[in-house]
Amino acid sequence: MRVDRTALTATARDAVLAVASGVLLFASFPPRPLWFLAPVGIALLTAVLTGYGRGGRKLRAGFGYGYLAGLGFLVPLLPWIGVYVGPLPWLALSAAEAVFIGLFGLGAVLVARLRAPVWVVAVAIAAAWSLTEWLRSSVPFGGFPWGRLAFGQPEGWLLPLAALGGAPLLSFGVALTGTGLAVLALTAVGRRPVLALVGPVLVACSASVVALATVPYVNADADGDRTITVAAIQGSVPQLGLDFNAQRRAVLDNHVRRTFQLADDVAGGREPQPDLVVWPENASDIDPLRNADAAAEITAASEAVGAPILVGAVLVNTDRTTTNSVIVWDGAAGPGERHDKRIIQPFGEYIPYRDFFRKFSSYADDAGNFVPGDGNGVVHAGGIPVGVATCYEVAFDRALTQSVRDGAELIAVPTNNATFGDTEMTYQQLAMSRVRAVEHRRDVVVAATSGVSAIIDVDGSVTQQSPLFEPAALVSEVSLRTGTTLATRLGPIPEYLLCLGAAVALGFAAVGSRRGDRATSKDAEQRIDRPVEDTPNVPVTAGEEDLDVSGDANRGKRPAERTDTGDHSDLQ
Repeated sequence: MRVDRTALTATARDAVLAVASGVLLFASFPPRPLWFLAPVGIALLTAVLTGYGRGGRKLRAGFGYGYLAGLGFLVPLLPWIGVYVGPLPWLALSAAEAVFIGLFGLGAVLVARLRAPVWVVAVAIAAAWSLTEWLRSSVPFGGFPWGRLAFGQPEGWLLPLAALGGAPLLSFGVALTGTGLAVLALTAVGRRPVLALVGPVLVACSASVVALATVPYVNADADGDRTITVAAIQGSVPQLGLDFNAQRRAVLDNHVRRTFQLADDVAGGREPQPDLVVWPENASDIDPLRNADAAAEITAASEAVGAPILVGAVLVNTDRTTTNSVIVWDGAAGPGERHDKRIIQPFGEYIPYRDFFRKFSSYADDAGNFVPGDGNGVVHAGGIPVGVATCYEVAFDRALTQSVRDGAELIAVPTNNATFGDTEMTYQQLAMSRVRAVEHRRDVVVAATSGVSAIIDVDGSVTQQSPLFEPAALVSEVSLRTGTTLATRLGPIPEYLLCLGAAVALGFAAVGSRRGDRATSKDAEQRIDRPVEDTPNVPVTAGEEDLDVSGDANRGKRPAERTDTGDHSDLQ
């Protein structure tokens, strides 16, 4: 069997570039301040998927290159998954989530066949990215939004887009900038007329222009309606890992002790009197509603500091299931309103199909038996309506959108990152809270067991931040607000519109592709008995006319007459 070395070389080159595009996406995420690499990664992937402007990719090649990009992105992004449970869950999750990037690759190849100007194709490909992000954030098991493009942009100049259309619009803006850069570069290399560059330039710059114009909107109501003083307590944990809560009493004692230290600082005039104190998730894994000693400690801490405490606690239900809750604990008055975590983490807080997954890992039996709560995520502490998103919930748009719509004037994100050790996870999650601050125009208080705790302003800037693995108390004046952003009012509508646009583009591309295939087949049948000199030019296939930006050398020629591009692999 004869091996086409040119085709193999081209395939290997494109595979390496696809992986490289994923690595660029990974490098754009915190803690690195390289947010600008995300559009570059999307641009490189778009170039590979469109055959560098020549089109002609097979759908399976699009899926393959997209999948490789997904692995290059997610494998280095998610190693914290396997810190204490081994590499299998980390690699399995990365491989499963990369399927969605593969679907984006398939969709991009299909959309590239549209008979439309290149700038329209660039917009459609960006919308296809939004569609696959929505899918990845929805299924299976409720979805896994980690790694959305928006969550790598807390330092980027596109961040104001979050105030208009939330995280989905911000992700689309990043993707659109990348696809715009791709078609701009391919058009320029193809030496098209200057006027042909206008559309790609507008697409590449459009998201940035809108974001810059939105800056005054983000900074509106900078002073808020009124201010309060809030404290975030980071008690730290005796040890890291999955069994950190084997010393549950020590974790509770750490947070009580650090709260008493804050009370001493307040009494000594070194810190202002807080109106509200926020403890992290799992601060009390001893159920204080069932354990009198735990309740007494929390009551004493609240009375000492002179403020209600939002206590992250694990509560045991009558059926022996558990809830991950945040309880308003106000001194001698004791427990009040509470938020039971509504979006719980599969394979962590509960195991779907436990009998099946224990065949692959003994840790399946160590996962929790948590059940989700209901409610709107709003609790009132000292008369202050606070929207609570516990740890994993902050990654999901619907959690805080509902809370702010229902009156939350401040956002609290109690979290526990001790189970993931000294990894990038805590910084990736902090970035989500920064995006949410801009999205809803709310100050955000992040309280973490072992770090990073933070106070975040409405423009996404971090005004205070704790070190990792050290007890800390962050005390700051924050603003309360009742007004809402366009993103909060619209909720999921922008994402639905982007997904609808992608579906329409994919539909037109699929229909056009089938018509093109039938026309080509019919033309081939008519040419069977026709002399070669009488054979008319083969019609340009769907999308080829507008995507061919490589020059005029091949235009108007039949496939047999075209200059060899070295792109012959059946995989392509």
